[in-house]
Amino acid sequence: MNLVETFRTGLDAVLSHRLRSSLTVLGIMIGISAVILTVGLGEGAQAQVGSEISALGANLLTVTPGSTTSTSGIRGGFGTASTLTVGDAAALASKVVAPDIGAVAPATSTTASLVAGTSNWTTTVVGTDPSWLTVRGRTMTEGRFIVSHDLATRAEVVVLGATTAQELFSFRDPVGQTVDIAGQPMLVIGVLNTVGSSSSSSTVANPDDQAIVPLTTAAALLTSGADRNSVSSILIQATSSSTLSAAYQEANAELLSLHGITTATDADFTITSEAQVLAADTAVDRTLTVLLGGIAAISLLVGGIGVMNIMLVSVTERIREIGLRKALGATPRVIRRQFLVEASVLGTVGGVLGALLGIIGAEVLPHLISDPITVSPVAAIGAIAVAILIGIIFGVYPASRAAKLPPIDALRSE
Repeated sequence: MNLVETFRTGLDAVLSHRLRSSLTVLGIMIGISAVILTVGLGEGAQAQVGSEISALGANLLTVTPGSTTSTSGIRGGFGTASTLTVGDAAALASKVVAPDIGAVAPATSTTASLVAGTSNWTTTVVGTDPSWLTVRGRTMTEGRFIVSHDLATRAEVVVLGATTAQELFSFRDPVGQTVDIAGQPMLVIGVLNTVGSSSSSSTVANPDDQAIVPLTTAAALLTSGADRNSVSSILIQATSSSTLSAAYQEANAELLSLHGITTATDADFTITSEAQVLAADTAVDRTLTVLLGGIAAISLLVGGIGVMNIMLVSVTERIREIGLRKALGATPRVIRRQFLVEASVLGTVGGVLGALLGIIGAEVLPHLISDPITVSPVAAIGAIAVAILIGIIFGVYPASRAAKLPPIDALRSE
């Protein structure tokens, strides 16, 4: 019996027991689609985190103040102290001090209620300077951003995020309108382009939901006392991704010197990079992907056991047929090959259908769960190959058992 005849015989055997074969294929199909979807979900999450963090600003470092300790001994968290000043930001912007720093933007933020006519919205109000737009890698949808003249004159102007503008003005053009911030009228001079929300931002939870005002205006209207010269963070943009580490070292050394700190462990500030946040989030996503992939792999194992079970049943039912084939001259190799073909057919069909189900699920599920699922062609082809391999591996024992049956004993079987 040549290979073509062996394949035809194996296919006929699978088709002659449609229900049993369908249930076996279903087990493999569910396992393959589960693996594709779980791995795709993990890869999609990693890609989403990367794009969102990149949207926060290219080569970004964020300097935040240290912690405070109350008179009763209660320690606040990082960022509660007022250890960073506008002077610190100006020093870091010096090319002599920090040649690998491209731009610096001091920022102070608070939560305030914005009122426009009959609409109101509570959001984060950020006081900063013109460099903020460059450091954060943002663009304008319409209008203009804050300029140096606005800082010098403490202009009562505001730039709105896309979400904030939508909540306050709906479909009206916000530029030229007036918004009351903490009871102070502000002229809307521009709207930022949307970048999408991110849970990783160290400044705001949603970069599209904020109001930007000149730093001097924020100090005069939104803060008071000695805190007017303090900032809640300093945003630093390295000259390139390759100089990010150097910019980090330069900023750290300069701030330690300015604050009179000789031991790095006593620093009253913290410098973080979006690369660190990305690495942490990616590690978490990768761990979850491996965990979910392992769970899905268990279902593949169950599908493989189903293949073995069906093939063992097939061997038991076809003992007389096997004996007759051997009596007519079929060698153990031919018998073994026939049952391996049957197992491979079941694995191939299950793999192809599982890959199709996974691809369809990757297109449909994101609309239901609001999370991206990335399925690569390599993953789909690999899943089909795994399904075929499962069919072969779990078909070896039943095929070997069939090949070893003595012809006389097989013909005597009832």
